[in-house]
Amino acid sequence: MKIRTYEGIPDCAKEIRQKVFVEEQGFRDEFDDIDKTAAHIVMFDEEERPAAACRVFWDAARNMHIIGRLAVIKEYRGRNTGSAMLQEAERYIRQSGGRCAALHAQCRAAAFYQKSGFTEFGDADDEEGVPHIWMKKYF
Repeated sequence: MKIRTYEGIPDCAKEIRQKVFVEEQGFRDEFDDIDKTAAHIVMFDEEERPAAACRVFWDAARNMHIIGRLAVIKEYRGRNTGSAMLQEAERYIRQSGGRCAALHAQCRAAAFYQKSGFTEFGDADDEEGVPHIWMKKYF
């Protein structure tokens, strides 16, 4: 797998998020203004097909980097692709001088992030009918 980082959202990241979050999971408000300025990390398979994506951005209100919209195309799940994407996002944050990352996880995915050292904080909330929880990790 190859990983590339983009400033702003490339079409390949849009395609991944459209398939996973809009078509599979039914989210309607998937794309926002953060996409224009966030770094987008995209993983490609050996044939240059997009396999996974996430975005990373600085949130001044929370005073930390946020990892968001981590999505893995169905055929690449169960191969540690999501973990590799998360590690790459953390590497990007550390290289940017960050010491902490947060994310707004779907509650059903919280165990995945806990395995990578993230801990929950705050109360669960609702995003388009799906329960989410804030999680963070210090480096």
